Amino acid sequence: MNKSELVEHIAKSADISKAAAARSLDAMIDAVKTTLKKNQSVTLVGFGTFSVGQRAARSGRNPRTGEVIKIKSAKVPKFKAGKALKDAVN
Repeated sequence: MNKSELVEHIAKSADISKAAAARSLDAMIDAVKTTLKKNQSVTLVGFGTFSVGQRAARSGRNPRTGEVIKIKSAKVPKFKAGKALKDAVN
């Protein structure tokens, strides 16, 4: 399912226009991004938790030259599924 299909599904389920569903979805995504930028987590009970993790610095290889390069540490978004979501999938 892509974003436009999700917007269509939200519009049908909530009995609202596609434009309103798109604005709602965009607002939700923006809220999650803003919260993660502040190094905080977003928990949706039954669905899951979005959080920020830390990836350690490491060495890698340039695939073209084979040269060893240093890869900096980085913050990465993480998602941990909640119990209700896990149960729905299984």
